[in-house]
Amino acid sequence: MLIKMLKYQKRQHLNSSFCCVPSCSVSGKFNSSVSFHQFPKDESVRAIWVRNIRRDKFVIRRHTTVCSRHFMPEDVVEGGRRRLKPRAIPVLFAWNNYNLPVTRPSVWQRTQRQEEEEEDEDEGEVPINASVALCHDYDSRPEPAFMDLAYEKIHAQQQVIIELQRRLEEVSLGQKFGLERYKTSDEDIRFYTRFASYRHFNAFWLHQVEPVSRRIVRVGQSSSTTVPDETADPPRRPNRCLPLIDELFLFLVYLSLGLKERDLADRFNVHQSTVSRTIRTWANFLYTVLGAVGIWMSPDAVRAMMPDVFEKYSDTQVIVDCTELKCQTPSSLLLQSEMYSQYKSHTTVKGMIGVSPHGAVTFVSTLYSGSISDKELFKQSGIIPLLDENMAVMVDKGFSIDDLVPGKVHRPPFLGRNSQLSREDVLATQEIARLRIHVERVIRRIKQNKLFDSIIPLTINGSINQLFAVACLLSNYQNKPLVKAWAK
Repeated sequence: MLIKMLKYQKRQHLNSSFCCVPSCSVSGKFNSSVSFHQFPKDESVRAIWVRNIRRDKFVIRRHTTVCSRHFMPEDVVEGGRRRLKPRAIPVLFAWNNYNLPVTRPSVWQRTQRQEEEEEDEDEGEVPINASVALCHDYDSRPEPAFMDLAYEKIHAQQQVIIELQRRLEEVSLGQKFGLERYKTSDEDIRFYTRFASYRHFNAFWLHQVEPVSRRIVRVGQSSSTTVPDETADPPRRPNRCLPLIDELFLFLVYLSLGLKERDLADRFNVHQSTVSRTIRTWANFLYTVLGAVGIWMSPDAVRAMMPDVFEKYSDTQVIVDCTELKCQTPSSLLLQSEMYSQYKSHTTVKGMIGVSPHGAVTFVSTLYSGSISDKELFKQSGIIPLLDENMAVMVDKGFSIDDLVPGKVHRPPFLGRNSQLSREDVLATQEIARLRIHVERVIRRIKQNKLFDSIIPLTINGSINQLFAVACLLSNYQNKPLVKAWAK
């Protein structure tokens, strides 16, 4: 008993180190045969240390250490100050009967005594290899019932993981503002893009935009007039903050709702300058793509699509009318006088729209200053060379264009010197007004884009022509026929 009590010799210079392992009484008051090691900084290795030590509510402090008796001998590096090898793990504890003798025996253990040998034989210690074999029964197999229960638990946990992943995707999608979020709701698609449904929008994307999307030229992208070298590597395409279809969605939201660029930047989680470049890029791109599609209809095509209500005016090729958009008042007095409209009592820009009898937009003019007359706008718009001498044009009273068109003009009659219109003139006015109202309905559809519903700022004057033309051309894709009976 004396030998076991004096297993370690006291040191002359004591320190405050002690081992934090339960049932281990080694501290710094014993000789230098035992070293003390702090917990590793690596979180994964530290977690294994804490798990192997088996202490509840264990708090690791600055001076918390584990003595070298709990490590394998090959994990302790001798020579000078003892240290541990990287990722060394304490595995030798009293509860697994794996006690390792200290590297340097104390003075009481240097001489073998007969009493100690006899006492060790009586205790019947289990060899190290035998204790390891008892702890790990590699030949044993779990019962079938236990395996079935384990498989059921694993399957249940997998189902929980799948459900949590699905909920996480729903939450992430709900926080993201983009086409993917609203494609299941045709009402939302109509509100944000003016397309009748997601199916219509997707058809427009697949057949009109995506096939030519590689030709898009972004605003701010440098262009070169030199002949490209065919042997050189193709230029790298610029990285996009948004998918291409979401860029189109952003442009349509801007056109449909008239939101500020800062608001769109916050919704799409991009920079405001990115929103500005995206809007200008897609305005120019769609202006080119949709403008390349021939929307002007030949007389034969117009007759083939002629509604029955135009029976009396079956020679009508196009119905034209003008519309005005209010814009911010410029500082120049000369520009104010040119852009001021007596009809709107505000500075405006004015354009002309031509509609076929069945309601499709077939002509869009450039925007002019608001003071221009309807006749002068008709003359400068470029529609005259497109007219056929055997076909008529239906206009409002403000269009005195009989001397400009090669064919006939259907226009409500003027009162002239008479005190009132004759019965024939009244009937003609009512019939023309009932047919000409369809161009007003098309213009109303175009102005449902809130960008044109408010005063247009001067900052977008450079691209207002493209924006207005794209809005007019998109109306042929976005909306259903003006009258259900006209659908063919």
